[in-house]
Amino acid sequence: MSRIRSASPADVPAILGMIHDLAVYELEPDAVRTTAAQLHDHLFRDNAQVFAHVVESDDPALSGDARILGFALWFLNYSTWEGTHGLYLEDLYVRPEARGGGHGKALLQALARVAVDRGYARFEWSVLDWNEPSINFYKSVGAGPMDGWHVFRLDGDALASFGAAADAAARA
Repeated sequence: MSRIRSASPADVPAILGMIHDLAVYELEPDAVRTTAAQLHDHLFRDNAQVFAHVVESDDPALSGDARILGFALWFLNYSTWEGTHGLYLEDLYVRPEARGGGHGKALLQALARVAVDRGYARFEWSVLDWNEPSINFYKSVGAGPMDGWHVFRLDGDALASFGAAADAAARA
């Protein structure tokens, strides 16, 4: 048996370990720079902007981090058209040995319940185009891709350069 609950500070090491596992799965094993201290600070500071839920096993044979079978990390976005917030799922991960037990679905349902209870209009996330198991899973719960949309990102040197251009323009 398992239960879904909001993450606690004691869950940070398990969550961070699964973030690293997710990066390996997504073929980016060296991409994670987040530290336990950063994750703790962002999840548990006053007026936190990032949130997490975990699925925890009640199997007495498991202890410590092994009790945490998966996690969902999320934050709020906003729809100008709907005039209300939405929930954006940044990461969903269930340990390989716990997959197939309904834990991912339970995490998604818990977040959908948060969105409904708070009156949010949307629950969104991204998935890699090659990740067929996840795509099929998301479709099985009624989610669908947003046709006609592409995700864009500025990061690294491009972000720094573009931001610096704003500083230069402001000084001109």
